[in-house]
Amino acid sequence: MTNGIVIDTSIWVNYFNSIQDKNSILVNHLIDEDAIIVLPVILQETLQGIKDDRIFALTKELMLSYNFIKINHIHAALIAAGLYRFLRLKRIKIRRPNDCLIASLCIENKIPLFHTDKDFDQIAKHTSLKIYK
Repeated sequence: MTNGIVIDTSIWVNYFNSIQDKNSILVNHLIDEDAIIVLPVILQETLQGIKDDRIFALTKELMLSYNFIKINHIHAALIAAGLYRFLRLKRIKIRRPNDCLIASLCIENKIPLFHTDKDFDQIAKHTSLKIYK
């Protein structure tokens, strides 16, 4: 088991937009505890929405300072596809396939996920995905 917490894009976007809510306060605590693990897909999703070059550079620098898990990309694609198919057989619709990639990496590495995306709650109901609250 890897120590730490994966923070989903749904949390990072509000944090970087300076939306002060209970989740942003918790992110500050996690930053202080050095408990953040970043997945490459979350790095991409977070950075791709930033329009301002200066903000992009600062956000990139900050996110690259956290821990990353090593990923075999072919294996990750296969387990994410398997998760998507498993959920589809249960008639659970996941809106963004990247959510299956994020969830499957968290499941496989036994890392809790901090999010505000209802798709992850659906995934957690039918898998061993741990949700950080």
